[in-house]
Amino acid sequence: MLKIFSLTAILEGISYLLLFGIGMPLKYLAQIPEPNIYIGYAHGFLFMAYVVLAIVVCIEKKWDLKMFAILFIASLVPFGTFYVDKKYLKPQMAVNSGQ
Repeated sequence: MLKIFSLTAILEGISYLLLFGIGMPLKYLAQIPEPNIYIGYAHGFLFMAYVVLAIVVCIEKKWDLKMFAILFIASLVPFGTFYVDKKYLKPQMAVNSGQ
């Protein structure tokens, strides 16, 4: 489950950056709204998947509410999910693979 969550975190972070780096400028500066629609749909789905998987992983790993808050807040900050993946998820996967 941790690997799926890690992949979702990376994809959610990429979609977030695409939305703000490409979709929004095209919509508001070039008056081309179409890419924003599709990137927005993808980001919305990935955001919901990220939050649901964060809940599942926190329950599975018996992580506390503070850890869930870190995971959730990271999804709201640009590059936050990349940080969470490197700081929390990858080390946890390394520990699990060493067992």
